Amino acid sequence: MIAEERLRWMVDGSARAPLDDAEIERHVAPALLAMSGGPGAVNAAMAALGPVTLRRITSSQPDRAQAAVRTGSGDHLLTVQVDAAGLVADMQLTSDEPSPGSWTDIDRRLASLAARVSFAAATIGPGGTCAQVHGVAAETPRPIGSAFKLYVLGALAQAAAEGKASWQEPLAIRDDRKSLPSGRMQDVPAGTAFTLAEYADAMISLSDNTATDHLMGRLGRDAVQRQLVLFGHRTPEANIPFPTTRAFFRLKFDSARADEYLALPEDRRAAELQALEDLPLPDAPEAWSRPERIDQIEWFASPMDIVRAFAGLYRFDMPQVGHALSLNDDGLALDPSQFPTVWYKGGSEPGVVTLNYLACTADGRVLAVSLMVSDPRTASSGLEMSLKCQPIIRGAFELLKQCSDGAAAPTDHHP
Repeated sequence: MIAEERLRWMVDGSARAPLDDAEIERHVAPALLAMSGGPGAVNAAMAALGPVTLRRITSSQPDRAQAAVRTGSGDHLLTVQVDAAGLVADMQLTSDEPSPGSWTDIDRRLASLAARVSFAAATIGPGGTCAQVHGVAAETPRPIGSAFKLYVLGALAQAAAEGKASWQEPLAIRDDRKSLPSGRMQDVPAGTAFTLAEYADAMISLSDNTATDHLMGRLGRDAVQRQLVLFGHRTPEANIPFPTTRAFFRLKFDSARADEYLALPEDRRAAELQALEDLPLPDAPEAWSRPERIDQIEWFASPMDIVRAFAGLYRFDMPQVGHALSLNDDGLALDPSQFPTVWYKGGSEPGVVTLNYLACTADGRVLAVSLMVSDPRTASSGLEMSLKCQPIIRGAFELLKQCSDGAAAPTDHHP
């Protein structure tokens, strides 16, 4: 079976990484390479995962294979799908750890993740009303990494609703708005045009930073800052002035400039951000592995802020919003018969991991879970942390569903 052959190649390659570009291109479909960021991104993912041990093949079909595997972070399921040419078209790694069965179990798992954890599990009702069912520091602002892009998507949807932008409007790539990865649009020649909907898809599903900065340039910083308030963010001032990713990287990788920026009074920071955005991109360090001012230079929200942002996005009832948010679930793999709609946007940098989901049940109830982990001193692997969080989030959705079914979810803790 060709899918099983590709799966075994991935397991073998994990011990030999980094692999030659040519080898990767012989096994991985061009569409997946383009979406993920090329051979370099594949090698980066393998390096983050580390050597994989094959425990057993659990299913093998011509176009799909699944195996139980073991990594340094535990036991997982590796699923590989191939296209008509027999090349890897999709790969997912999901935790094989059982999901917690009560809110008490969830609290226990959360406490084991890191010193700073915030969590919210909530329902979203008619009109966008949000009801927290369970939480841990659910209204405490945390650094959120690329989850800030939910507010950029909201500003785009708001502009479309007000007739100030169109999803099919073309926008050309500009060199002065290119950013550093993640994403792939930084490699696209200047002048190449994409629709605003295509920029939104890349910004959310690939966390494409260049797509994000182009949308922010089109919409304006004020529009994104306004969206914080429209979505009910409790502390919007923590994100004002709202940096582009281009300015963010300049501040992260230029310590002297960061000191100068943080010393400025707030009314002068917007002009400084513009000056930073006009500078050439900085050189990214070869190994960005330790937290860099995550409590000063970042975007900030609480888990319930993110739930309210999801509620606001859901209320737009625009297919382009749902399309962008449903392209990538980061391997959560909720049962589609129980949760036919799943939206996801995460964010990470060294010291920061945030995973945020909205899911609709088969009978149309809307649920949301946000989990945030941060540590200003040390950084675990983002991939490893995500794999630890997956069972917690899956368990939270199952418990939320039980609550909205009318049954009390198992718990002996009442937040």
